[in-house]
Amino acid sequence: MNNDLISGKNVIKRTGEVVPFDVNRIRIALVKNSLDARGLKAAGKAELSQRDREIIDAVIDDVLRKAMRTDATALHIEDIQDTIELSLMRRGERELSRSYVMYREARASERKSPDVVSQVIHVTDGDGNRTPLDTDSLRNEIAHHSKGLDVPYADAILEGALKQCFDGMPAENVRKALLLSVREKMEMFPEASKLAAALKIADLFTEVTGAPVHPSDTAQVYVDGFAGYIKRGVQHELLDDKLASFDLQRLAAALRPERDARFAFLGIDTLADRYLLHVEGKRIELPQWMYMRVAMGVSLNEIDREARAIEFYDVLSNNDFMSSTPTLFNSGSRRSQLSSCYLSTVPDDLDGIYESLKENALLSKFAGGLGNDWTRVRALGSHIKGTNGKSQGIVPFLKVVNDTAVAVNQGGKRKGAVCGYLETWHLDIEEFLELRKNTGDDRRRTHDMNTSNWIPDLFMKRVHDGGNWTLFSPSDVPDLHELYGKAFEAKYLQYEAAAARKDIKLSKTLPAVDLWRKMLGMLFETGHPWITFKDPCNVRSPQQHVGVVHSTNLCTEITLNTSDDEIAVCNLGSVNLVAHLKAGADGKLEIDREKLGRTVKVAMRMLDNVIDINYYSVAKARNSNLKHRPVGLGIMGFHETLQAMGIAYASEAAVDFSDVSMEYIAYYAYKASCDLAKERGRYQSYRGSLWDRGILPHESVRLLEESRGVPVGFEINVRLKEEWAALKADIAQYGMRNSNCLAIAPTATISNIVGVSQAIDPTFANLAVKSNLGGEFLQWSASLPRELKRLGLWDEAMVMDLKYFDGSLAKIERVPAKLREIYATAFEIDPKWLVECAARRQVWIDQAQSLNIYVANASGKKLDEVYKLAWERGLKTTYYLRTMAATHVEKSTVARGTLNAVPTGGEAPVRSAQGVGVENEGAAVVERYSQPSAVEVEEEPAGPVCMLRPGDDGWSECEACQ
Repeated sequence: MNNDLISGKNVIKRTGEVVPFDVNRIRIALVKNSLDARGLKAAGKAELSQRDREIIDAVIDDVLRKAMRTDATALHIEDIQDTIELSLMRRGERELSRSYVMYREARASERKSPDVVSQVIHVTDGDGNRTPLDTDSLRNEIAHHSKGLDVPYADAILEGALKQCFDGMPAENVRKALLLSVREKMEMFPEASKLAAALKIADLFTEVTGAPVHPSDTAQVYVDGFAGYIKRGVQHELLDDKLASFDLQRLAAALRPERDARFAFLGIDTLADRYLLHVEGKRIELPQWMYMRVAMGVSLNEIDREARAIEFYDVLSNNDFMSSTPTLFNSGSRRSQLSSCYLSTVPDDLDGIYESLKENALLSKFAGGLGNDWTRVRALGSHIKGTNGKSQGIVPFLKVVNDTAVAVNQGGKRKGAVCGYLETWHLDIEEFLELRKNTGDDRRRTHDMNTSNWIPDLFMKRVHDGGNWTLFSPSDVPDLHELYGKAFEAKYLQYEAAAARKDIKLSKTLPAVDLWRKMLGMLFETGHPWITFKDPCNVRSPQQHVGVVHSTNLCTEITLNTSDDEIAVCNLGSVNLVAHLKAGADGKLEIDREKLGRTVKVAMRMLDNVIDINYYSVAKARNSNLKHRPVGLGIMGFHETLQAMGIAYASEAAVDFSDVSMEYIAYYAYKASCDLAKERGRYQSYRGSLWDRGILPHESVRLLEESRGVPVGFEINVRLKEEWAALKADIAQYGMRNSNCLAIAPTATISNIVGVSQAIDPTFANLAVKSNLGGEFLQWSASLPRELKRLGLWDEAMVMDLKYFDGSLAKIERVPAKLREIYATAFEIDPKWLVECAARRQVWIDQAQSLNIYVANASGKKLDEVYKLAWERGLKTTYYLRTMAATHVEKSTVARGTLNAVPTGGEAPVRSAQGVGVENEGAAVVERYSQPSAVEVEEEPAGPVCMLRPGDDGWSECEACQ
């Protein structure tokens, strides 16, 4: 890149002078920095290595990209230097970045002055009128929003903002400069994130009302403007007419403007960017109005709508519970598609296949995440009676599914997202495993869709015993698709015998362990197919009396029956576990059971309401959802809760807490569904279910053990014995309102809104760089700075050390060992602990969990151990495998536009699995994977390091579950 690419861009010097952007000045500064850092200048040498020259070119490219992305015609010199520093850190050039930081600090010390900025700065409005900038008003606003926060004085923040201003600057850019100044302080003052959020909300008030609103007047604006907001939304056909018939005065009086203070910057920025309603690009909705709009939309069918709406609003605005993204997007709208997940099974005929593709398109159009079961479709080489020809197998059709996901976006808000499932005995399984490879015939690759293995227990037994495994075409063995457990095993053995006699001609036999190795190899190399287990999903399913679970959903947490007549639907929301802690009698934090019970009861009512209010674009989905009424209540903030309680994720205490916390949630969720059945009636297909047979989800574990003939390997500890006995009696009398109640979804986006750790995932890094349209800034783990301050360890050196060690405490010896254990990050935790915690949760959950597996220094042997342990412990599903490359990983960012996008081809930037500088908003990481040996699972990873596209990242794939 060169100066021609940024023609017209200027640089604001610290004096306020505006000069043309000159790349050569940046290059000279970087050359000098490299000479200093390498000791070449002191040695009298001036020849840089080829490596350093390449680094300088790459850093300059980053600066130029930053300059081209910004709408402003001028960049401040500090902003440019921040970009250079961040670019060096991302690339792991610690010597160069440290040298540059020290240079900046030295120059800053030389320039220190008590004056803010002496010259008068004028700003221009939209009509070109010039007026003096009112710095006193800005100072007072900063001071007002800073009350109670540990942030720099208002003058220091104002000084940083004014350094980015120049005479004649557009007034709106002053606000951007002010916000940027606050965000720059987040490194040393994490609570500056709250201040930045307050300023962002102030800007939203200006945008919505058309004029600046004084902080003391915001509460009145919320109340006075609510009815007008609803009316405007209805007029512009954004909101359902029914919302205008509510008692808007009563609802307005129930708004709690002070709850805006709960937002951190990332949360409100995410909300403003993607959730708040707008007309012609201008927002018409404020945060508390949005929560009330969602609550109203979900309470449309209630008798006392206003009372329920206020009740729902309180759990949302207090961050006790959060609905999933489709509900937040569409609740109260004219076409309220509120459900998250859709699961279907594809028939083995051309009409059925293309009907399924059409259904995919319609469901995707209205923001649904898709899971398709392809096991019934005949394999490559199978006979086609109608044409007397041979089938091309499932791959060509999956290619069409892939392209449909790209072509039909989700409500115009994000790209389509779908996952295809295939059982392990399908004759096309080996080619299915390779669908995500970056090599081979691209016509037989699906780079943009997810894939998942649907593995029967018998296969895992064969792997364990070193036996053979036979592959069939489903056209020859159609009943295997509908069987599981002992019935599947008996029938499969019959078909194997028939194949051995040559009665079934189209089959293939291979060592089971070879296929298992290939599964792990492809998972390691491409991140797909995921590992999910058919038998636990079915043997423990409450609905096994009316069908079979043939797959899970896009994020592997939904386990519902599908058939030719039914597309399974699930409605999601998550409890914020962090918000349900209290000090116990001994002063230690514990679960606040009373509050948790209240929250879960309200949340279950909200989710049940969604079923009746939801817009169904496909009749099969409507029929299924109204018949079975499944919902999926999950959790978020699990790791943050452990940290608050002083528990390390890699500990027996964490396993115990996983067990007890999930038992509490399960009890309250199932009780709430039973209470709803008493009030509203049981779901239609209740008779014959496990509920009806008196078998609660935790009791169904013994069914799995009986089916397998082996125990899950741990003792089930029931703490609420009396409560469960009483609930079982109530269920026997009143039934259940919902066939399924619990499922733990990823929650990446809604956990950002709430400001807690994602679902059940371990914290990726204690310090990470978040990226969004407004730029990049450091994001702290919520409670770590507070703990370091308590211990007297919070200083600039600690911040620099955390940046140097990629957000990890492990090598910072002055931090107590116990704290390092509590704040261990994802790749520092043995993945076996993730599995053990998940196994205890799975006991109580009637569906499944989106369980990401993080493995540092991965090898075939390690993956073999972890995934076998997941199966042995009775887990139903796993989600993404996240690994770190054995070699150094370049630090770089993913462009904002790739968030939630299905890529359209070409290479994408790699995101580091090493912490600082690499976490995109609403997303986690896309890693490099090394391919394990396809011959020996026990060998260390070998072969080339390959890159995954942005869409391979679990959090960026689709927000339906999140």
